[in-house]
Amino acid sequence: MPATVPTSLPALEKATVPLASFIRPAHRHYFTRRPERPSYRLRRYDFAGTPAVMPLVRAFLDTCAAARSRDYRYLFTLLGSELANNAIRHSLSGQPGGSYTLLVHRHRAGMHLTCRDRGGLRDEDASLALRFDGLDLDAESGRGLAMVNAFASEWGDNGNAEFRTVWFYLAYDLTGSRWNIPTDL
Repeated sequence: MPATVPTSLPALEKATVPLASFIRPAHRHYFTRRPERPSYRLRRYDFAGTPAVMPLVRAFLDTCAAARSRDYRYLFTLLGSELANNAIRHSLSGQPGGSYTLLVHRHRAGMHLTCRDRGGLRDEDASLALRFDGLDLDAESGRGLAMVNAFASEWGDNGNAEFRTVWFYLAYDLTGSRWNIPTDL
């Protein structure tokens, strides 16, 4: 007699995995939020393409900038988080099994962050464009690149929608950033 095939699978229960399990032992110092290794020139880490690991992303970015001023540290972490969120939301990196890479280069005058994702959600090869309403506080979305444009010293992308690389450079003295520009009220 043939076996009966179930028409539906039973629902799986959710499991909670500690975020520390996503960190390779040799890289634990990347996530301490302390400037214990101030002489690094380059840090690279591959992150799972899920919003659940964003606290690790922020810890990584915060640790990279730990030796800098409070404003610099905050701004570097904020802008880097935006690039990571965009990789998850707007590329194949956010699909099951996806990942993206954050690469931090420390220079004499500032830090350069590169986010490499798997691209693929658009067919065209074009540079990223800012939305017209990017800094509108009432906008539902689309403020990420506008913030990067306003607060990074420089930024850009490789123009390849298939394997996207987005980067920004943030000078230690925030030259080129609108972060410290006083506004007339």
